[in-house]
Amino acid sequence: MKRSEEDGDTNGGPKGCSGVLDLDLLRAAPLNRDPFDFIVVEQFLRADALPSLLADFPEIRRRGSFPVESLDYGPDFARLVAALTGPAIRNAVEEKFGIDLSKRPTLLTVRGKSDGKEGRIHTDSKTKIITLLLYMNPVWDRAEGRLRLLRGPGDLDDCAKEVAPLAGTMVAFRRSERSFHGHRPHVGERRSLQLNWVLDEAVVRRELSRHRWSARLKALNPFG
Repeated sequence: MKRSEEDGDTNGGPKGCSGVLDLDLLRAAPLNRDPFDFIVVEQFLRADALPSLLADFPEIRRRGSFPVESLDYGPDFARLVAALTGPAIRNAVEEKFGIDLSKRPTLLTVRGKSDGKEGRIHTDSKTKIITLLLYMNPVWDRAEGRLRLLRGPGDLDDCAKEVAPLAGTMVAFRRSERSFHGHRPHVGERRSLQLNWVLDEAVVRRELSRHRWSARLKALNPFG
């Protein structure tokens, strides 16, 4: 479903998006600088909007991440997509991290399932500038699948912060050579959105192409 072409408001894009994200919580969140620049915002999705957003989350039956453009979803999830890709959240992230993202394109992907292969320690690619993760799981009582922001590449237990992927919890960080993160392997539903500000449009085109080929391969071999 394509985003609306309505006129924007001051809090996240098209009209109606202001009721989805709590940008005041983002602005108030402390910027952690050890071991790299990151913020964690709980209840980033407004409580009155959360039930409809969870109900409208796209049905994803396979592992991996999928460009939001490739998924089917309803009007409530479309509001969330519009808010995440709108100017208000970009302005708030720019202010928080002290960075100019006005000429940087975005890439938004969605995950619904994990098969135990995700979560290896990594920093994200150099083409990414800011990574924002927004979790969409109503409950999370498992030890596995909790994001860990790490002090180095060698030990998943050497973490500065552990974050349960509960619905409405948001994590954002500045990609660097020190932005190590990962989680213990998990099998089952683990729903999230990932928003990246990237270097240029060539990165977006390349990533979208890669995701499409990956999705086709997974469709041909869902158990592989």
